[in-house]
Formats: sequence, C-alpha cells, structure tokens
Amino acid sequence: MSLSARNHAVGEDNRTNETSSESSAWCKEISVPPELFLTLGLVSLVENVLVVVAIIKNRNLHSPMYYFICCLAISDMLVSVSNLAETMFILLIEHGMLVMSNSSMRQMDNVMDMMICSSVVSSLSFLGAIAVDRYITIFYALRYHSIMTIQRAVIIIVAIWAASTISSTIFIAYYNSEAVIFCLIGFFLSMVILMVALYIHMFALARHHARNISNMQKKRTVRQITSMKGAISLTILLGIFFICWGPFFLHLILIVTCPKNPACTCFFKYFNLFLILIIFNSVVDPIIYAFRSQELRRTLKEVALCSW
Repeated sequence: MSLSARNHAVGEDNRTNETSSESSAWCKEISVPPELFLTLGLVSLVENVLVVVAIIKNRNLHSPMYYFICCLAISDMLVSVSNLAETMFILLIEHGMLVMSNSSMRQMDNVMDMMICSSVVSSLSFLGAIAVDRYITIFYALRYHSIMTIQRAVIIIVAIWAASTISSTIFIAYYNSEAVIFCLIGFFLSMVILMVALYIHMFALARHHARNISNMQKKRTVRQITSMKGAISLTILLGIFFICWGPFFLHLILIVTCPKNPACTCFFKYFNLFLILIIFNSVVDPIIYAFRSQELRRTLKEVALCSW
C-alpha cells in the first residue's frame, strides 16, 4: 500500500475500521491527480539538486551553515524521490503496465515511508543545527570559527543522518504501535519549542546588541548584518516547514487521540492534501535559499546555465 493507504490503515482500519455514515455525508475525501504529485516531485528534485551542486561548486559556500543547508536540501530530495517513485508505480499499476505481488508492494511502501520519515526527522534536526549555528554566529562572533569548526559540523551531520536512519527504520518496523507515533509527535513538538525559544532569545538579544552598537558606532557591522540576514532566512524556512508539515503531525495526533470522532475521521480524508503540502515545502525551500543569499543565487544561475 502507498503512504496514504498506510495512513488509512493506521488511522482507520486499526482503530475505526470504517468511517461513520454520518461523517461521510458531509465530508468527502479529497482526490489529488497523480500528475500533480509527479510535477511537484520533478520540480522539487531539480531545484534541490541544483542547490546541492551549487554549494559543492562554490568554495565560498563551504561553511557549516551551508553544509547544513545542503543536507536540508538532500532531506527535501528524499521527499521528492519517494513521491516520484511512488507516483510512477501507482500510474504503471493503474495502466496495467506493472504487476506486483502484495509482498513486493509492501516492501516498496516500507522504503518510501522510511524515506519520508527520515526526511522529517533530518529536516527538523538540520533546522535545529542551523538555528544553533546562527545563534553562535550572532553572539559568539569572535569565537565562531573555533566553536563551529568544519570537523564538528561533519560530526553533527553524520550523527543526524545516523539518527534519522535508525529512527525511520524503527518507525516502519513498529508503525502499528501508538508509542512510535507518540515518539514522532514528541520529537516534533520538542523541536518546535526548542527552536522557537532559541529564535525568540536570539532576536531579542540581537535587537538589544544592535541598539548598543548603534549608540556607540552609529552603524552596524557587516558581520552582524550578514548574521541577522541568515537568521531571518532560517526563520522563514522554519515557518514554512511548520506550515507544510503541521497538518501531517496534527493528523498523527488525531489518530491517537480521537480516531472514532466524526470530525477527526473527516480530517483524515484530507491526507492527500497534507502530502501536497509536504512536497510543496521541498519546492519552496530552494527558492528561499536563492532569494535570501546573493552568493548562492549567483552560483545557482551559473549551474543552471551550465546544465543547459
């Protein structure tokens, strides 16, 4: 079964068995054309590949923050690849061009779902890493290069990918367990609280420092302006992530809190729309990178022109 079908199985078959007739009378499932999934997946994949290539190509972008952004782009690519593969399989099966056994389809779905789960865990983790990096850049500017070294950034990256792979494997192996869903929800909420608190503290102190510097020097340093610009960019990324992934996690919360409630079962029927939002997030992220970073924007243009 596909990711949406698995959701249906977890959210309804294992807990509700069927949607009440009262609910179905006023709430109908949203059907999204496979072509839309395919188009968004292709656009997202191309965009994020360009971001990764641009960061690798431009040595000026070889810094911890851009390494984290590169990994964030790879996380988005996991969503794109899983979406493209799943949509292609669905289209081939629907047109009778591919026949698969139930066991083969189950294994394929496990791989797709693992990629999705790994993507959300790694995306949240790298957003957190970027937030910490920006915090250090703003408030420990003179010690930044000794604190956030390339070696430490690599260790963080390896640790995040290892944790994402292990957690996604556990999630797929025990996806029927409510404990696993609670763990995923808990991770999401804890990261939200951590990053929101960090950004509030960061911008509050940055504003205070900016006033002090303005009083003493009548102008802000280039380093501070650049650091704040990077912090604002990552705040936008964080906001877009929560908007696009929020409904999916609300869906998980409702699965374990009110699976039989008519309003909740109605909400489950919008799952395909939530998937579109998730894919849309991977489409928007590269646009934010390019819009907020002149250096990356210039390199992306060079890579795009060379690719043609």
